[in-house]
Amino acid sequence: MHAKDILIEGYGRVREEVHAAVDGVGPDELAARPSPDANSVAWLIWHLTRVQDDHIADAFGLDQVWLAQDWEKRFGLGLPARDTGYGHSPAQVAKVRVGSADLLTGYYDAVHEQTLGALRSLTARDLERVVDDTWDPPVTLAVRLVSVLSDDLQHAGQAAYARGLLQSTAA
Repeated sequence: MHAKDILIEGYGRVREEVHAAVDGVGPDELAARPSPDANSVAWLIWHLTRVQDDHIADAFGLDQVWLAQDWEKRFGLGLPARDTGYGHSPAQVAKVRVGSADLLTGYYDAVHEQTLGALRSLTARDLERVVDDTWDPPVTLAVRLVSVLSDDLQHAGQAAYARGLLQSTAA
């Protein structure tokens, strides 16, 4: 098995977790936060998708799906166009409201398709390419891909946990 097949499997699991975290959840519940300083399910899924979109596009020299496919306009969040949510304040988290879970999964699925296309083209040599030399040691494509995968899975788990908390307190 090639490393790219393992990465494709891993990113497929992110997609499964994203859908599981939001399917059947309404707009108010997606925007609800377990506490005033906590992230909402909508913010967590939007953020993990923005990070994947931003980092994969950068690593492979692609356009961000967010901008190229007008997802920024569809979401209409009033945030800077290239914002990924990194370092957001509670007020900025509150801006991430969506009309339906379908908007979140639609954007994630579009990013996922671009990610899969990029991963399918990988060779072993590609994974050694330095994609960010501002770190010591410099970040290779392999490290970046695993980093994004890890971050996405953590946020998907947080979204599932937040959903469970909110549903248990509503019951």
